[in-house]
Amino acid sequence: QVQLVESGGGSAQPGGSLRLSCAASGSIFSILSMGWHRRAPGKERELVASITSGGSTNYADSVKGRFTVSRDNAKITVYLQMNSLKAEDTAVYYCRIVTQQLKIYWGQGTQVTVSS
Repeated sequence: QVQLVESGGGSAQPGGSLRLSCAASGSIFSILSMGWHRRAPGKERELVASITSGGSTNYADSVKGRFTVSRDNAKITVYLQMNSLKAEDTAVYYCRIVTQQLKIYWGQGTQVTVSS
């Protein structure tokens, strides 16, 4: 059984930084992409950032230049470095893994709160 465990969420002040991690365990093979989505209060879940097995990245316009997604293939872990945080970044962040068979796995979510 595949399990995604997220860590690193919490509170930060505007302009601050947080780093999220998501480690996968279990029988997971041929990963196509890893990434992060978020759901803010009263809003739909949206893509934040993703990275393919080849290292290509994709970011939401709202986080470009502030967030950086990276991965450690050996550890099957994806990271999200979040800098220059804004109040509108407050959300529950979910990691997602998509396999080459287009099977999708989600983490349980971690809360990020940005406030002064």
